[in-house]
Amino acid sequence: MSDPIRVAFVCVRNAGRSQMATAFAERERERRGLEDEVEILTGGTHPADHVHEEVVEAMREAGFDLSDRVPRGITTEELESCDYVATMGCSTLDLDADASRVDVRDWALEDPGGQDLDGVREIRDEIEVRVSDLFDEIEARSEVTRT
Repeated sequence: MSDPIRVAFVCVRNAGRSQMATAFAERERERRGLEDEVEILTGGTHPADHVHEEVVEAMREAGFDLSDRVPRGITTEELESCDYVATMGCSTLDLDADASRVDVRDWALEDPGGQDLDGVREIRDEIEVRVSDLFDEIEARSEVTRT
């Protein structure tokens, strides 16, 4: 068996967008039967103390409980070990794109912190689509690896 595909979702505080993306990614991984083939990381360059309350509420509406999640830091070494890194439009990452094999994607999403629930819902829904699209690519890559 080959090494798992590593995917990271990163923002500065790891309190909103990257937490939502991680929850959607965990669901996609399970739905597609990729639990043994995809490892998911999340973190921030300057993590907050807790996930934004408005994010917890919007994700609860979508069937996710993020109330027990705690933002964490992520290191450059962790990120350099990934196959894909999705940043949320606020990255302070210092990955050398030329020297790295990491596929870095900047999703340029608004920060949901402090927004009203409708605004957070829009960001949540955009993240869900982007995560699903990313998993389409990962699944295709995984199928190629299996054959």
